[in-house]
Amino acid sequence: MQDYIARRVMEISRYMLESRGTVRQTASVFGVSKSTVHKDLTERLPLLNEAIAGRVREILEVNKAERHIRGGEATKRKYRGLAKEEEEET
Repeated sequence: MQDYIARRVMEISRYMLESRGTVRQTASVFGVSKSTVHKDLTERLPLLNEAIAGRVREILEVNKAERHIRGGEATKRKYRGLAKEEEEET
């Protein structure tokens, strides 16, 4: 693994541990795709540091379990916003 990739993997894992953010949030912070973040955390990180990989894996599992809730909340906010706009137009 090239040095710059190993550094990125460790930086991304450190960020995930501190922020407990989602893969999408992390990808936007680091300016890479969510596929890259996911590959870094699930495939490359265990090769560099198994202990940190285990802790990050737990965060990824929690995020995966909660994603349907976040999606529902986002939809609710979207349609509440649309309803408010329609009220203002009338």
